[in-house]
Amino acid sequence: MLLLKDKDKPIIRKLLSAGCCARCVLRFCCVSVQAAYRQPQQKTLKELQAFIVDTEDNKCPDSAAVDPKDENNKSHDASVSEASEEPPSKRVKLEPEDEDRPVCVVCLGVLEELCGPVQAVKISEDVKAEMFEFDSVVLSVSLPAQLCVREHSCWLHVKKEVREKGLVLDKDDVVQVKEAFKWVMQGLLAKELGGVAVVTKSVFEVGVEFTHSETDTDCHFLAATCPDCFKPTKNKQSVFTRMAVVKALEKISDATFLKHYACPPAQTTSGCSRQDVQCLHVSVFVAGRYNKFCRSLPQTPWVIDGERRMESSVEELIAAPILTTFRADGFNFSSSGREDVDVRTLGTGRPFAMELLNPHRSRFSKEEMKQLQETINTSSDKIRVRDLQIVTREAMSRMKEGEEDKTKSYTALVWTHKSIQREDIAFIDDVKDLTLDQKTPLRVLHRRALAVRQRVIHSMNARFLDPHHFYLSLKTQAGTYIKEFVHGDFGRTKPNLCQLLQTDTDILELDVESVELDWPPSIPEGPSP
Repeated sequence: MLLLKDKDKPIIRKLLSAGCCARCVLRFCCVSVQAAYRQPQQKTLKELQAFIVDTEDNKCPDSAAVDPKDENNKSHDASVSEASEEPPSKRVKLEPEDEDRPVCVVCLGVLEELCGPVQAVKISEDVKAEMFEFDSVVLSVSLPAQLCVREHSCWLHVKKEVREKGLVLDKDDVVQVKEAFKWVMQGLLAKELGGVAVVTKSVFEVGVEFTHSETDTDCHFLAATCPDCFKPTKNKQSVFTRMAVVKALEKISDATFLKHYACPPAQTTSGCSRQDVQCLHVSVFVAGRYNKFCRSLPQTPWVIDGERRMESSVEELIAAPILTTFRADGFNFSSSGREDVDVRTLGTGRPFAMELLNPHRSRFSKEEMKQLQETINTSSDKIRVRDLQIVTREAMSRMKEGEEDKTKSYTALVWTHKSIQREDIAFIDDVKDLTLDQKTPLRVLHRRALAVRQRVIHSMNARFLDPHHFYLSLKTQAGTYIKEFVHGDFGRTKPNLCQLLQTDTDILELDVESVELDWPPSIPEGPSP
């Protein structure tokens, strides 16, 4: 049932004569009843035609509603057309059948053949082929920017007559093409997807994009009249974005617009084309802790001048099974600090997190995550993962919160140039909260800004091995450069172990023993109860 009023008649006449489709006519009449858009186009068109030639309005003086169950609309249309008192110039001819009717001059077919059960089936087939896992879906629509120009033209086309009759048509009250498309398609798509809810907010999005190359130049005159609205950007292929066009249309005067663009818009030879359906699932975040047992394994892929220096990395060994299991398109890996390629990470491991991009699977039980963890651990003897779990985006911030405040424990194998005895290193155990001034190390100066950073060594313990070697255990503030503290880095770290022992020292091996960050939550190992 179409809820229309007498004041809508001049708008309907104007738009039908201009070549607008029935649904676009409803939009300009500000009809917001969704059911009106869901009925077949031809049926709506007949009701509109019957309404504008009906001068008697016997049912209601202020409004008209055509019964959608009336099967005699065709004969009714003919009879009322003959009996109409409207002047011949005001009458709107009956439209031809769907296949012969020209494409709508405003929506360019988006609300016609591209909006209905056939398209819902095609879209759902594309979605099913991607094999995503989802409970609900949000439908997004991308339209050619030139539709804004055509809509503005039609609005100006009817505005003059509306004003002459003392009526008001606010452009903001016109129903958007996107909204009308969704009103028609959401229920149809939900049905084709097996009853999945199509909602306004969901973790899974189905994007439908339309293009129309024939009218791509419709917007170009705006660049000359409103140059400030069209600024080239790196990420955009064209300056004529929908947002830029809308901004220009808000600034341009009616007279200037009409000087450059047809009103109503010109008829086209073809309608819009639907591009490939884009399915997008929000990122899923996985966290855990890793141990690294190899002294020739970088944390991330080591590539210099396009050439790999190591065959694998901690990141890749962890990511490969996770990507496969979640069927994600990509990932971002982050961790609580990083160790050098020749440093092991022992103890309870280093916290890490992965952002999985567009995962096709997103729901896993604790048992399935445990099995995934086991898959990672059996794939390589160079690493081991524990506490693997799905976390929220908000929880990810916990890993970075303690970046400067958390403490780390290390064990270093130290070499001394001068021969030493046990008593020569005994004083080290008494050193507490030693503050260092560390100038950016030479080895990382290519990727870190030159600065002097203060770091604290909270405690140390020395264990004698032989006259030239001892183990040094340290508990330090996060971000302390241990290697530079041991060998001094040509005096760039002060004080350093060389100064404390009054002899040249160097570090032969280094292990991270613990990263004292209570995240992610610990998961008890062993069989599930």
